Amino acid sequence: MSPRQRPLSLSERSRLDPFVVATGDASPRDQRDLMERPFFSLAKAKRTSPIHYEAGDVRVEVFAVPEHGMATIWDADILIWAASQIVEAANLDFQTSRFLRFTPYQLLTAIGRQTGSRDYRLLKGALARLQSTVIRTTIRNGEHWRRQQFSWINEWGECTTRDGRVEGMEFVLPDWLYRGVIDRSLVLAIDPAYFRLTGGIERWLYRVARKHAGRQPAGWTFEIAHLHAKSGSQARVSDFAIDIRRIVARQPLPGYRLALERAARQERLHIRPINLSIGPVDGVVDAIGTSGANGIGISGAAASGLRARGSQLTLWPETAIPSLNLESNKESNFLLERGDGGKPPRGRRSARS
Repeated sequence: MSPRQRPLSLSERSRLDPFVVATGDASPRDQRDLMERPFFSLAKAKRTSPIHYEAGDVRVEVFAVPEHGMATIWDADILIWAASQIVEAANLDFQTSRFLRFTPYQLLTAIGRQTGSRDYRLLKGALARLQSTVIRTTIRNGEHWRRQQFSWINEWGECTTRDGRVEGMEFVLPDWLYRGVIDRSLVLAIDPAYFRLTGGIERWLYRVARKHAGRQPAGWTFEIAHLHAKSGSQARVSDFAIDIRRIVARQPLPGYRLALERAARQERLHIRPINLSIGPVDGVVDAIGTSGANGIGISGAAASGLRARGSQLTLWPETAIPSLNLESNKESNFLLERGDGGKPPRGRRSARS
């Protein structure tokens, strides 16, 4: 082997220190960029047709493979959980990593799922879709970066007993998403009741409401056709409008009141906040990397914890985690965000939510 040649690493996990999630308790947070653009399928049926979205200089393209289909908005719960754990730990001054190690019980209970054998199989299916879905976007592109490509999860693995019981899991987030989480300005607290929303469109609509209407008393107004484009829905605009009307009739979004308005021949959706139960994202998230701390060191704190690689890692032996899933993309970079959106009522501009 020549001096210039270097052996290729088969796994990012061999190069990253793990962020070990000590508990599942963390206030749910969502990443702003994911909340308003069409990054996920809104249907549970397998979707293989791509998403193409463009508004101004913002482009989003999402591609699926036939074997697994596109990652769904229910699969995105895993990313919300990961973001919540990272933010909670960083707010407690613990350094974090995009390599998360956890028990599936922690994740499933935190996002309101059951913990039977079927739910563990569904979790692995969600991880497979997140890894195989490919995203290309210009969001947060920089001077020398016009488009970035990545998957929602670079790789994942599981530790099982001889009888097949899953003891622990781990996955690696892409750099684009991780940096969008540790930047405090790009994270919003969401209502835990979000996980109880059953419809794909209403889940997506809540995230749009939280991102745009936030806590502004006047809320935010969207044209239905504009919402349709932002959703990435495969339904016709007329069918999408019917779904929106049904959601307005049921009023399922926690913390928001929906109303339909007509201006000339255009139908609009007005989203107004009411009695929001969520609190602000507190603390500054500015830590990258991992810590060699011996423990959490906070008595009685119900929060995420971090342990360093080595003797403290007690969830499972270091050698027990097989490298079953190879990387699905290269690491990416980020700089700044440019966005689009709907219109606030009476010409108001969006405030920080």
